[in-house]
Amino acid sequence: MNESKQKTVYFAAGWFSPAQEKAYADALEAIKANQTIDVENSYIPLEHQYQGLRVDEHPELLEDKVWAQATFNGDVIGVKSSDLFLCTYLPEEEDIGCGVEIGLAKAYGKYIVLVIPDEDYGKSINLMSWGSADIVLKMSDLETFDFNKPYFDFYPGAVY
Repeated sequence: MNESKQKTVYFAAGWFSPAQEKAYADALEAIKANQTIDVENSYIPLEHQYQGLRVDEHPELLEDKVWAQATFNGDVIGVKSSDLFLCTYLPEEEDIGCGVEIGLAKAYGKYIVLVIPDEDYGKSINLMSWGSADIVLKMSDLETFDFNKPYFDFYPGAVY
């Protein structure tokens, strides 16, 4: 670990299509390499599902109300307890769950970072996501972004 303080993140991401899975994997690799992120103590929803049962491995859980409510509650605690909020964002494949998480993070006053794959950076994004984000990064900038020095910047793309 380097001498500067590391931040915990709530790592929001869709994983329901090949493009979302790729963005998820790329962002996770980048935050693991980022010296200002404490991945070990961060909240990665797929690693914190109720009773350790992952819905991507057990899709039948989507019909289990106890699992669903407990997993949702755990994710809310993850948003609240993390230092900041990070979300992979694909302009052409928005995930409604990420939208809810972005809203929670905004309500809890978290620093909100959206990460867009380089090839999609600059494409139009949803007005509510745009307005909630403190900064929107290219995927290639995620590994070196200094989360100890947060700042605001406008996303260069349009909104819809």
